[in-house]
Amino acid sequence: MLRVAFAGTPEFAVPALRALAASTHPLVGVLTQPDRPAGRGRELKASPVKRLAEQLGLALAQPPRLKNELDWSPLERWASDLLVVVAYGLLLPPAVLKLPRLGCLNIHASLLPRWRGAAPIQRAILAGDRETGVSLMQMDAGLDTGAILAQRRVSLDDDTDAARLHASLAELGAQMLLPALSALEAGKAHAEPQSAQGVSYAPKIDKLEARIDWRRSAQEIAHQVRAFNIWPVAETRWQGQQLRIWAARAQPGPVAAGAAFGSEPGDVLGLSGEALQVLCGQGVLAITKLQLAGRRALSAAEFVSGQSLDGARLA
Repeated sequence: MLRVAFAGTPEFAVPALRALAASTHPLVGVLTQPDRPAGRGRELKASPVKRLAEQLGLALAQPPRLKNELDWSPLERWASDLLVVVAYGLLLPPAVLKLPRLGCLNIHASLLPRWRGAAPIQRAILAGDRETGVSLMQMDAGLDTGAILAQRRVSLDDDTDAARLHASLAELGAQMLLPALSALEAGKAHAEPQSAQGVSYAPKIDKLEARIDWRRSAQEIAHQVRAFNIWPVAETRWQGQQLRIWAARAQPGPVAAGAAFGSEPGDVLGLSGEALQVLCGQGVLAITKLQLAGRRALSAAEFVSGQSLDGARLA
């Protein structure tokens, strides 16, 4: 058995922590980020990992940073053989990487070396990737540059949004974790250095990226809608109000804006079936779920029943 410590913060890390807690490996402690203000009242809120660790009665530490020995002293006390890291949110300095006897193992939501960095799920969808997956990586001092112990691939289609992909990759990473620990314990794990080809980076999502530019193609905007569900949610303006787009698909349309309709990007073409049709720089976006600020999310048909579409335009 391995003495395992865990470092993680958001919901993505919860399945892996559950898997470790149910395994035969002693889970000696959990690192997670400090409680943060959340909601309209800005009250301090515990991370999903903290809430689960407390439910399981695990030793818990929440250092605000990992800059010196005092910050990482809990890891030294726990004397773990291995630290499993899943979306922890703090960089591990070289001194911390060397503390566990077998080093640090990271679950990363991409097929490394593609999409190193903070937002691999959203960036894969934004780029129109047709596959992604999970990598188990031996951590080193670089940004997601360590050798790969295992990878699993999943296909992406035009219905895959970030919320669904987030949940499925979190479960997939948890499933991959225990076999990797068994191989490490038996001395049979084999790590392959990452390829120098195909490297790309996934910077943190900026909320400004959620604003729709209707001059872009319908396919690009559809990627934007799926990548930003459930945060920050793609948005536009309807009659001066914020309008959030939760679900949409690209449809074939004019090659250039207005080529067939005499219209401009952002013009609402009407309701067709269950979708609100909006002209884009190339093609048409078929919106099926949307939400005005302060209102509940509606189907396109529900939305249209209370609105006039004469001369309607999204901006």
